[in-house]
Amino acid sequence: MGARFPFSAVVGHDDLRLALLLNAVHPGIGGVLVRGEKGTAKSTVVRALAALLPELEVAAGCRFGCDPAAPADCPDGPHGGGVERRPARLVELPVGATEDRLVGSLDLERALTEGVRAYQPGLLAAAHRGVLYVDEVNLLHDHLVDLLLDAAAMGRAHVEREGVSVSHPASFLLVGTMNPEEGELRPQLLDRFGLTVSVRAARDVATRTEVIRRRLAYEADPEGFAARWAERDAELAGRIAAARAALPGVRLPDAEVRRIAAVCAAFEVDGMRADLVVARTAAAHAAWRGAAEVAEEDVEAAVRLALPHRKRRDPFDEPGLEEEQLADALRQGAEHAEEPDPDPEDDPDGGGDGPGGGGESTGESAQESTSDGPSPERPDGGGSGSGERTHAPAPAFRARLLQVPGVGEGAPGKRSRARARTGRVVRPSASDGGGLHLVGTLGAAAPHQAARGRSGPGLVLRGEDLRRSVREGKEGNLVLFVVDASGSMAARQRMSAVSGAVVSLLRDAYQRRDKVGVITFRGAAAEVALPPTGSVDAAAARLRALRTGGRTPLADGLLRARRVLESERVRDPRRRPLLVLLTDGRATATGAGGDPAADALRAAGLLAADGVAAVVVDCERGPVRLGMAARVAAALGGVCLRLEELSADQVAGVVRAARAA
Repeated sequence: MGARFPFSAVVGHDDLRLALLLNAVHPGIGGVLVRGEKGTAKSTVVRALAALLPELEVAAGCRFGCDPAAPADCPDGPHGGGVERRPARLVELPVGATEDRLVGSLDLERALTEGVRAYQPGLLAAAHRGVLYVDEVNLLHDHLVDLLLDAAAMGRAHVEREGVSVSHPASFLLVGTMNPEEGELRPQLLDRFGLTVSVRAARDVATRTEVIRRRLAYEADPEGFAARWAERDAELAGRIAAARAALPGVRLPDAEVRRIAAVCAAFEVDGMRADLVVARTAAAHAAWRGAAEVAEEDVEAAVRLALPHRKRRDPFDEPGLEEEQLADALRQGAEHAEEPDPDPEDDPDGGGDGPGGGGESTGESAQESTSDGPSPERPDGGGSGSGERTHAPAPAFRARLLQVPGVGEGAPGKRSRARARTGRVVRPSASDGGGLHLVGTLGAAAPHQAARGRSGPGLVLRGEDLRRSVREGKEGNLVLFVVDASGSMAARQRMSAVSGAVVSLLRDAYQRRDKVGVITFRGAAAEVALPPTGSVDAAAARLRALRTGGRTPLADGLLRARRVLESERVRDPRRRPLLVLLTDGRATATGAGGDPAADALRAAGLLAADGVAAVVVDCERGPVRLGMAARVAAALGGVCLRLEELSADQVAGVVRAARAA
């Protein structure tokens, strides 16, 4: 393998370079998430960082690279007096890595040959005091994300598996890269990254020309190209070391602390992690420029890097900071920086108008705006519901979990039960499964040791003793929304409530790593508003632009859904679909049979014959209800829910009330 591309030779990407350098100065910042389109050299810049990090002193013989000056509780301890020096490591976590590769596992060779339980460290141990790099971090399997979150939060990795119980230090600089077009990152992992940077290819011709020249020169002679930039990289490495040494002496004035708190409050970020990250980043920036104390320019630089991914209030919000909003927040911060700290005793009640002020009247007005009016509905979509309109979605809520029955084998996710290569081990099997089930194998071999003539340590194994692990985890599904956008749905502002419910279900699909699609039906036919995709925010955007009005071709909506699902079954046969139909059931558009209701029931029967799991959300309201949605649900072989039953909080409230009664 040739030399890495030099860090100093990277053209552009100033924010990315600064974010990486500041984390090298102060690893406590918490890492960097790099968002950007494909082909923007994200991975190249990250890999080039490792060569700039100072060498480490490690305890001699320690597999975990413990600091001899600050010994930790280590499985290889207590350490002797020996000290070794080695470069800081850049450890890459592949998207397809297994759990035992990440956290480590039992050393099978020693267990089976010597009869001892020995721990084999994984990638978290190798990354201790170095850099853990995850390319395409948004595609990382959820069970690996959970392990990564635990280690990043505690600075230690805990392994409880296969009869092994080990805890070892795992403090690392977490760097991830991702392409937003392939799906967003889980909010829990997103918040763990201290800084975030968005990169895009330069549109300037001169810059693009220089990128081409340097890349071609590197590919022609990697060693020679690296040698030409070695002096500049050495200067950067020396500057990092000097900034690290100066960092403990950098002073953070009270005025700048107030400025940081005011800016974070202005952006309404959740929790206090943002404030702490901004403070650490500002101190590192001051050390990087050689200053003795943090100034306003350091805070502004820190805010630009630490807050874009934390100000998002919804998964479908675009990340980033608007310049006008940032300028206003910094002005507020400047005003607070000049004020003395208030005395808490002067305000025993915690302030005047709190954030909940006026909440009651707001709630009442919201309730009035969404309440049913006295005007009757017309099932033909005529009257006030016949014209085309758009409807702002009602406030979203926490959606209840909708699952596909049975056990599948689809892509990893967080919705339905599935047999998988990852997840919890449910049993050993002699015929099918994944990796070796050690306890099951030992249990199968143990009764036969005397008959096989065992006389020393270790086990005498035969092929029939081998047992494999049958694992059960969660899979992501194809959630296909079929939305009634007819005139009858537009009456009484019902469509706003339906749109809010779909947005809530989309947010749930985003968190559970589902693929989603949207079909709408109104007027004379149904249309595919969004073909099945992994970009859930695209579905939310299409929903906001949804137009309503006209008749109700329910049968055509179901038949169009069947065709879409047939196509997707060919593309991805292992991903099980979940059909979510939102309708009042008042079919009015006449199909081939001449009876709209009968046509809808026949179409539902075809989907049921295909084995499609379905949930029908009954949106019918008013004193006169036809109950057609429940009949469609029965024909689909699915469940029928009221619109309000989609809220997990409301269902939990009903359960609590029933238990109390």
